[in-house]
Amino acid sequence: MIRLLPIVIGYLLGSFQTAYFYGKIKGIDIREHGSGNAGTTNTLRVLGPKAGLVVFVGDLIKCIIAVTLTRFLISPNYPEIGPLLMIYAGAGAIIGHNYPFYLKFKGGKGIACTGGLMLSFHWIFIPVGLITFFGTFFITHYVSLGSLLLYVVFPVELIISGQLGLYHVSQAVLNEMYIVVFLLTILAYVKHAGNIKRLLTHTERKTYLTKKNKVD
Repeated sequence: MIRLLPIVIGYLLGSFQTAYFYGKIKGIDIREHGSGNAGTTNTLRVLGPKAGLVVFVGDLIKCIIAVTLTRFLISPNYPEIGPLLMIYAGAGAIIGHNYPFYLKFKGGKGIACTGGLMLSFHWIFIPVGLITFFGTFFITHYVSLGSLLLYVVFPVELIISGQLGLYHVSQAVLNEMYIVVFLLTILAYVKHAGNIKRLLTHTERKTYLTKKNKVD
């Protein structure tokens, strides 16, 4: 049952829809513009780079808060599964972001939240995660491709670092951590199904940190 607590904490924090509330401040429902997605990329395209940055940081921070709260308030009481509880907190935040209950479960795709999980879980994920996502984005200008590749390196890094004994937990706990991240990977790919199809057909829209992205 202790696993449920960080999930709930994460979900409540993750369900704070930065893009939705920022859009409301600007007088729009972001879900009715552009791609209809309540996330960083659509906000960037509809409202510009400043808005995109605000939403990105907001979605990043809410997951960091969920994982950090779990790290310091819950995990110390359960050291044998501490890292697993942090993963659950991040998973809860991602699910909350994707499916906020008060917006009829219509949210974002969870990539910025995933970045928050990687940043706050262990420093080892930071360099490869940054290089993978931003390197892909600046080379191709496909946010979706960077997001999908991020979810390739995340489970691979977790498994390698876990098997090297970095988290000091049992193999059973490690296996559960791997399963949770694998399920998050499936969720990310399902949420990006349309993007994957467009990438394969070379019709995916590119994103720029300029006014080129302005859409109605």
